[in-house]
Amino acid sequence: MGLFDPSWEKLLIVLVIALIVLGPKKLPEVGRSLGKGIREFKDGVTGKEDEPPAQQPQQPPAAITPPPASPAYTPPSPTDPVSTHTE
Repeated sequence: MGLFDPSWEKLLIVLVIALIVLGPKKLPEVGRSLGKGIREFKDGVTGKEDEPPAQQPQQPPAAITPPPASPAYTPPSPTDPVSTHTE
C-alpha cells in the first residue's frame, strides 16, 4: 500500500482535516467551486463548447406606453432678460 494509493481511510483523513481548517459553513462552498473548476478545466481540455442556455418561456410583450407629452411651448414673457445684440 503506497503513499498515493487511494483508500477510504486516506480520503476520510483529508475530509476531516478540510472540515477542521475550513469549517462547516465554508466547506460546501469550497467543494462547489472545486467541482466547477474541475468541470471547466475538463471542458476546456476536450474543447467542448458551452451548452446553449435553456430557453426561457416567452412572455407576451408588455403594452407599450407612449412617452410623456412634452410641455407645450410658451414664449418668453417680456420681463425675461433677453440678450439683445445690436450692431
